[in-house]
Amino acid sequence: MTSTNSLGFAPDFARALEFFQTQDNYDVSPLTTIDGPQGISVFAKDETQRMGLGAFKALGAPYAVARLLDQAWQEKTGEQLTPARLQDADIRDFAAQHTFVCASAGNHGIGVAAGARAMGASARIHLAKTVPEDFTTRLETLGAQVVRSGDVYDESVAAAIADADNSGAILLADGTWPGYTDIPKWVMEGYCVIAEEMRQSFEATGIWPTHVYLQAGVGGLAAAMAHMIRHNWAEQPELIVVEPKAAACLKSSHLAGEPTRGDGPDSEMGRLDCKEPSIVAWNVLERCNVTYETLTEAEGKAAAEAVTALGLATTPSGAAGYAALCKSAAAHSNPQHMRPLVIISEGLG
Repeated sequence: MTSTNSLGFAPDFARALEFFQTQDNYDVSPLTTIDGPQGISVFAKDETQRMGLGAFKALGAPYAVARLLDQAWQEKTGEQLTPARLQDADIRDFAAQHTFVCASAGNHGIGVAAGARAMGASARIHLAKTVPEDFTTRLETLGAQVVRSGDVYDESVAAAIADADNSGAILLADGTWPGYTDIPKWVMEGYCVIAEEMRQSFEATGIWPTHVYLQAGVGGLAAAMAHMIRHNWAEQPELIVVEPKAAACLKSSHLAGEPTRGDGPDSEMGRLDCKEPSIVAWNVLERCNVTYETLTEAEGKAAAEAVTALGLATTPSGAAGYAALCKSAAAHSNPQHMRPLVIISEGLG
C-alpha cells in the first residue's frame, strides 16, 4: 500500500522561483488576453516560448536535474549547492559522471535533455513509436541519446525504468507510482513557478479568473497549478482538469476513488496521451475540488486551429484548455460573466 506521506505535495515554490531567476534564459512568460467563444475575453498564459524550449516542461525537469545533482553532491561532500555554484568547474566535472534517463511523450524529454546539458550531465530519452520524429531531432540537438522503445507511452516508461535499473542512470520521470514519488515532486515544484507568476500578475491588477482550465497527461502540471491556486490565490476560481477521451486516467481515477488507468486509442493530443495517472497528482487533485472535462480528437484539433489563428501557434495538447472552455461556454447560462484562464502549454516546436 502507498503511504500517505509519499503522496503528499508541499512544494518549496520559492526555492524553485529563486533557482530560475538566476538562469540567464529565464523570463516570466506572457499572460495575455485572447478572444474566446461567444465574445468572452480569455486570460492566456503563453508557454509556447518558455526558456527557448517552447513548453512549460522547461520549468520541470531542468529544476529536478539541479536538485538531484545538489543532493548527490551533498551526500558526497556535505556542501549544499547554490544556483551560482552549479556552474563551477568541479560541479560540472561531477555532473559529467551522471546520466539522466526518462520516457517521454515529447516535452518532458526535452526538459530532461536541456537540464542535463545545462549542468554538464548526459541524458538518454526513451520514445514510443507514437512520438513524432521531430522530437528525436530536437532531443539530439540538445545532446541527448534517443532510444525508440515500445509501441505506446506505457511501454517506453517500462523501458526507461529497466534502463535505469540496468545502467545505474538516474530515472527522472514526471509520473509517479508506488515506490517512486520523490523525484517527480521536484518536477512539479518547478511547474509551480507558472502559478506564482500568474498570482503576482493578478494580485497587481486585482482582476482574477473565475475559471481555470488545466490540461493533463499524467497530471503533474494540473496538480501543481491546482495546489498553488488553492494555496495562495486571493480569489478562488473553478478548476477544470482537461483530458482526451482516449486517455482520461485522472477522471477515471476520480470516479473509481483510486488511481485507475484510462485506456483508449492513440490520441492526437500526444503530450496528454497518458493512460496511467501520477499517483501524487491524483492525490493532489482529489483535495483541490476540481471537476473534469474530456475532449474528442475533433475538439482538440479545432481548438488548436482557433488558438493558432489568434496568434499563439500551438497544438491540440497546448490548446486543450481552450477546447474545454468552448464546451463550458456553450453550456453556461451567462458566459459573459466568465473570466476564464487557459494555459497554452506548448508551441508548434
